[in-house]
Amino acid sequence: MPKKEEYGAQPPIELIRQWLDHQGWYNRLSKEFWEIQDIVFVTAMGPPGGGRSTLTQRLQRHFNIITYSVLDNNSIEMIFSKIINRYFSVFSDEVKGCTKQIVDATQIVYSGVEDKLKPIPAKSHYTFNLRDMSKIFQGVCSSSAKLVLNKLDLVKLWVHEN
Repeated sequence: MPKKEEYGAQPPIELIRQWLDHQGWYNRLSKEFWEIQDIVFVTAMGPPGGGRSTLTQRLQRHFNIITYSVLDNNSIEMIFSKIINRYFSVFSDEVKGCTKQIVDATQIVYSGVEDKLKPIPAKSHYTFNLRDMSKIFQGVCSSSAKLVLNKLDLVKLWVHEN
């Protein structure tokens, strides 16, 4: 986002808003209105914080806002437990008995990383979502019953995927 001026304005953002309101701009030299047609704007943004500033309501009114609710821990546990229990159904009983601990431990690690590694302008790549957690389970579920014989093998695999 462009840096705000002394009075809170963001000129590049205001130029976009001006086109959305009037479909063009005035040429400052000839005082002629330039109409620009057939433009589609697609935007994406996250909540303010971590280097992201808020957009004015004057700009936001031109867009449809699509959002999703953050899943609670019980929903996440249910989703990944079903996946991992189904996958480990052909493994030894010792490995099958560890699935709940694997899901719980993954949630603890994920929550810790999400809380401690907040995105900032210098490290804007610190954004985490369920895709990161699912990659852990994707790696764990690519294992073989011939290679993961006991709890220790499963823990080593889980640590490697994390």
